Order: sequence, then structure tokens, then C-alpha cells
Amino acid sequence: MSIDALRDLMPAYAKDISLNLSSLASETVLSDQQKWGCFLACAHAVGVAPVVRLITAAAGEVLTPEAASAAKSAAAIMGMNNIYYRGLHLMQNTEYTTLPARLRMNVLANPGVDKADFELWELAVSTLNGCGSCMDAHEAALKTHGVPNTHVQAAMRIAAVVHAASRIAASEAALAD
Repeated sequence: MSIDALRDLMPAYAKDISLNLSSLASETVLSDQQKWGCFLACAHAVGVAPVVRLITAAAGEVLTPEAASAAKSAAAIMGMNNIYYRGLHLMQNTEYTTLPARLRMNVLANPGVDKADFELWELAVSTLNGCGSCMDAHEAALKTHGVPNTHVQAAMRIAAVVHAASRIAASEAALAD
């Protein structure tokens, strides 16, 4: 399994990250689609090549091509939205929040998977990107779909561990160069 290959990239000092990868890969709180969509969206959001490759391979064993595409779309759209909305949130001049965003977000209308799953993936990527206003918006949307707090927490845990694994893989690769 590719998660084992990703775990093998973790040096001894990152044993906790390796263990967390293993436990999250066998997490049963989320459906397989929800879980592997979170992994895939987060890997693409961070963009560290070996992590993207290995998680893509692992997710490919579970996700349909449509679900994989939707997870990558969640990473793409939130890569844009998180920057824009975090910027609005950080600015003291609230006048900008009254202006239309004028950014294309067509994928939100029809992501190709269940809306709750897509919202979960958007929340995970928003966690990675540190956009509190987007996290709040997606968590509220998940509540309207009846998604429990344990699912939200699992998505956030996946985001945290994929981020850590990606940073470790990148820094170890830098040492090898």
C-alpha cells in the first residue's frame, strides 16, 4: 500500500507522523470516499511531489475517477478561495467584503460527488491553508448536511498529518540534494 511507502519516507524523528498516517489510513469514522478524498485533496493542496504520488496511488485504489477529480477540484478551488477570503478577513477595511468576489467557482455547483463529501474536502484544504472564515463556512454547510463533529475533526486531522508528512518529505529531499 502506498501509505506504507509514504510512512517509509518518514525519518525516525517523525515516528509520530508515520504512526498517525497509519491510524488515519485505517480510520473508520469517515467513509472510504470521504477519507481518501481528504487525503488526496490535502496532498494536492500541499503539492509535495512524492506525497502527491503516493497518496494518489493509495486513493486510486478506493476513489472513482470522478471522486478523485472532485478531490483535486476541492484543492484547486480552495487554493484560490482561501487566499481571497483570508485576505478579506485580515483586512481592517470591511468595505471589501461588500464587493462581489468576481472569481469563477463553477465547480461548487456540481462537484461530481455528494455535496457533503466535497464540503468536507474543502474544509480539510481550508484547514491546511489557514482560512478561518472558509473553515467556518464549510463547517456550517456540513452541519446542514447532518455531518457530525467527529467527521469534521477527522478531516482536520488528515489535513494536519498530510501537511506534516509533506513538509518532512520536502525537507528530507532538500537534505539529499
